[in-house]
This record gives sequence, C-alpha cells and structure tokens, in this order.
Amino acid sequence: MAKPMGGISKNLPLGKALSARVSRSLPVGARVKCADNTGAKEIEIVAVRGYGGVRRRYPSAGVGDLVVASVKSGKPEMRREIVLAVIVRQKKSYTRANGNKIRFEDNAAVLVTEDGLPRGTEIKGAIAREVTERWTKIGTIASIVI
Repeated sequence: MAKPMGGISKNLPLGKALSARVSRSLPVGARVKCADNTGAKEIEIVAVRGYGGVRRRYPSAGVGDLVVASVKSGKPEMRREIVLAVIVRQKKSYTRANGNKIRFEDNAAVLVTEDGLPRGTEIKGAIAREVTERWTKIGTIASIVI
C-alpha cells in the first residue's frame, strides 16, 4: 500500500484531541530520556509530526506528541539512527480538565514504529494518562499510568 504524502501513515492518531491543556515544552534539539527497552538511552528531537507552527517559532512537543528523533546514546547499532518516538513524560507542568496540575521529574519518550506501535516490550517508569488516550498500545505495555 502506498503511503500518503509526507510519509505519515493514515492510522496514526495525530489529530485526536486530549483531555488536558498540555504545554509544549520540548523544542527541536531537546534531549530526552528513552523510557523503553529498545536499546536507546537518549534521543534528540529533530522534528514534531503534525505541528502547524507560527513563522520563526521553533516546533515544540508535549506529552502525547509524535516526534522524529535521532538516537544519541545507547547500543552501538541504535546510535545515529533516525526514529519515531512519542513523548510520555515532561518536566513542565500542565493542567488537566479537572484542574489538577501534573508534572514529572524528567522528560521521556517511547520509540514507536511507522504504524504507531511501540518498538519495545516494556516501559520504565510512569507515563501520562494523556498518552494512553491517544496511543492505546503504549498504554497496554506501561506499568504505571498517572
């Protein structure tokens, strides 16, 4: 099957709304911890998929966003590889619909395939509930959802 223009698979939930007002606090160039067992330890954000920006503004990502990233540290066969990842934790606080403020102690992402399925089999640490709303398969392998 031919891919649509831009290389984005049709079944990725990029336009699905989240129940929280997530602040986009991870700009292009940010280094993020990898929270799964794929072999990557740290990734650097290269681009944000589905970001419709403003002139001269850096594209930024928040919890639940799909990003294109480069693996900076990890297994030798993983290093310098361009991958897709979903942001699952961020240090910057954001507000849920019920008024609760949520903040994590680090920024973390999970590597995914072109179809939005996780590449790893387990996720280390907690992930945000907003991620499981948009990416259900990531929610199934997560040990803790906050």
